[in-house]
Amino acid sequence: MEALFQTDFQFPGQVSFYRGKVRDVYTVNDRLIMIASDRISAFDHVLPRPIPHKGQVLNQTAVHFLEATRDIVPNWLEASPDPNVSIGAQCDPFKIEMVIRGYLAGHAWREYKAGKRSICGVPMPEGMREGDRFPSPLVTPATKAEQGHDEDISKEEILSRSLATADQWDELEHYTRSLFARGTDMARKQGLLLVDTKYEFGLRDGTIHLIDEIHTPDSSRYYYADGYEERQQAGKRQEQLSKEFVREWLMENGFQGKEGQKMPAMPDSFAQKVSMRYIELYETVTGKRFERPGAQNNITDRIHQNISNYFGW
Repeated sequence: MEALFQTDFQFPGQVSFYRGKVRDVYTVNDRLIMIASDRISAFDHVLPRPIPHKGQVLNQTAVHFLEATRDIVPNWLEASPDPNVSIGAQCDPFKIEMVIRGYLAGHAWREYKAGKRSICGVPMPEGMREGDRFPSPLVTPATKAEQGHDEDISKEEILSRSLATADQWDELEHYTRSLFARGTDMARKQGLLLVDTKYEFGLRDGTIHLIDEIHTPDSSRYYYADGYEERQQAGKRQEQLSKEFVREWLMENGFQGKEGQKMPAMPDSFAQKVSMRYIELYETVTGKRFERPGAQNNITDRIHQNISNYFGW
């Protein structure tokens, strides 16, 4: 299957271009064109092999949830003229990620297992096991690193470093908790538990907007609700619907992004499995059927044509 590793367009009115771990972002006048590639990252490294349909899953999942949360907070999205593309307003981003955790998992669990009982200055109760639900969701922000790993940061550090004002922080935290509550409700209706996720925000004309992606497999972790309590009682690991299984495959093959470690080559069979898992996640999370694009000669040509048609070039 064809997959999109990267794009190299030059659009009329283009003023800048940025290639992130997964997205290619073009600034055209005062609009952003965000193209979700099929690249996949883990441990802050981009894997050399793209995953077919991953970009479409990522983009269409984000569009689904951005449209479903406009009543909570304004967001940047204006249109999605192609399965891999979102176009919207340019905002001045806060240099923090608003991470929120409903359950003890992932990074928080690794910190907890190492003996720590607070994260980002927020206490975690004693006696918890991996997968246990927190009494109430924890907001544990991280700084956005230009390179390397994002780092945990406390509310106090955010204010002291002027990454946000006190009033802005209050608004960001309110939006984060409200979005997580909406995401939790939407997930529950699909038989899922929203474990943890992150949101990014920016300013446009002095107003806070939700930007980037939300509730996608790259930004969120889900458990299957069915059997959750039984698995916890038995001390079994929870069944996840996220890209955690890709991280686990990398660890099994001796890679955690540490210096001197070599990225393993991904076989065809596993790449196909990852693609199917992403499609499963889209259909499970959104309740919509995944529609593969019709036959085409080239993904890049299709994307360029759809963007050009949208702008009337």
